[in-house]
Amino acid sequence: MTSESPDGATADGRLARCAEALRGLRGARQLGAALLLGLVSATALPPLYLVPLLVPAFTGLIWLLEGCPGWRRAFLVGWAFAVGHHLGGLYWVGIAMTVDLARFWWFLPIAVGGLAFGLGLFVALATAALRALRLRGPALVLGLAAAWLLGEVARGHLLSGFPWNLVGTVWAFDAAPLQAASLVGVWGLSAVTLLAAAAPAALAAPPGTSGRSRFVLLCLMPLAACLLFGLARVNLAPAPGSETARGADGAPIALRIVQPSISQQEKWQPTRREQHVSQQIDMTRLEGFEALDLVVWSETAVPFLLNLEPGLRRHLGAAVPPGGLLLAGAPTREQTAEGLPLLYNSLYILGAEGSERERFDKVHLVPFGEYVPLRGLISALGFASLTGGNFSSGPGPRVLALPGLPPVSPLICYEVIFPSRVYPPDGPRPAWLLNVTNDAWFGKSSGPYQHFANARLRTIEEGLPLVRAANNGISAVVDPYGRVLGHLPLDAVADLDAALPAPLPPTLYARIGRWVVPVLLLLLALPAAALARRPAA
Repeated sequence: MTSESPDGATADGRLARCAEALRGLRGARQLGAALLLGLVSATALPPLYLVPLLVPAFTGLIWLLEGCPGWRRAFLVGWAFAVGHHLGGLYWVGIAMTVDLARFWWFLPIAVGGLAFGLGLFVALATAALRALRLRGPALVLGLAAAWLLGEVARGHLLSGFPWNLVGTVWAFDAAPLQAASLVGVWGLSAVTLLAAAAPAALAAPPGTSGRSRFVLLCLMPLAACLLFGLARVNLAPAPGSETARGADGAPIALRIVQPSISQQEKWQPTRREQHVSQQIDMTRLEGFEALDLVVWSETAVPFLLNLEPGLRRHLGAAVPPGGLLLAGAPTREQTAEGLPLLYNSLYILGAEGSERERFDKVHLVPFGEYVPLRGLISALGFASLTGGNFSSGPGPRVLALPGLPPVSPLICYEVIFPSRVYPPDGPRPAWLLNVTNDAWFGKSSGPYQHFANARLRTIEEGLPLVRAANNGISAVVDPYGRVLGHLPLDAVADLDAALPAPLPPTLYARIGRWVVPVLLLLLALPAAALARRPAA
């Protein structure tokens, strides 16, 4: 059935003309359209969540690819689209350069543009391969969904990995649409979302092509099933906050998250560091302190080399609740047997009188933030100012057994964004996740919202609650259904008191992990191959 407009044109006709216009673009106009569509697709990411705009973005990309004369042009079109997508989604990375603008102003466009161009290569290689296979129409839709998924997985693992802003995160505006992550992870959400967004491109197939509407409906069904599953799972779940973890005494575990919102420009000033520590101690000891089991401070909340400051550790004992623990981030400096310095980004677990019970050293470091790849080469090229302050990686992910508390997997900063890598694959399963971070580098931008969306997805994938302490937000307690039980918004100076939620049994995704990816790829690639071999109607 078609709908007539006043001038007698059908909706199918208008769609076909739009498709032909994009297929007919050449040169700079074609690449400009791809860049613009990529920017449009980024508006679906947190915090805007303009999810319907994924449809014109990916439908338009399909039509642009169909107009490419060969794989080289498809490579450039895919690259332009991905650059637009990542520029729109990762612009906030450049804000970190403004913390020391006088020193790093020149690196700002390199940081943002270089990241967008580099990540764009994963999409460019995918679109070049699709064009080389001569896929069109429905086959190209399925092929793009498979290729994009493969690209997301690849960029999550290669060159230390950066699985930020996966398409599945566009549903993080509410817990219900995210629930399918308990079955297929964020990878599955990405695949079904992209499939649904690109499917309308098949409606502009040549006249006489059969099954166009049926194909689109079939492509929408996996996403619809995920959304219905999510609604059912949330509605059948216990009331938020009703299931709590228990301590050694059988009572619910009371915790307090301290969010001081200290600006990055002030955080490391020598004349202000002691004041920052005192501020957090005062915030910790507000009403209700005596009844707490656990206090959590953010990443590098203590701006001193804590292992070298025994007096400071004793001073921090004032922030340890009676019989409880203080978990606080601080840098650590040690040295090798040869006397070489080692610097770690650490999480300290302090007991009575500031005694050190445990220490976790960050494992997955941020390239160009905490360490510089190819440091010697960069120094030789005259950019030695970029290679200072390298952190060392800790010995590996761990599950910490804390006295009186359920076992926890600590995750510092962006360690929480890696699917299936939030606790060791061997050994005991944690009962909760702890994420300490400092997003003050990125100001009031999309970055902190995207980071929090990633963290929420890990709770649903693993069936584990999350306690998140961020210097300037977003701090939160999230249950294993991804429901936010309490949070502190960006730049709020406040405490958050809550009971630690109880975990769920391991989810399907927690059991199979990344094995879901080859299954998804087969489910997309096999029908794409079958459609590609089918003769045109």
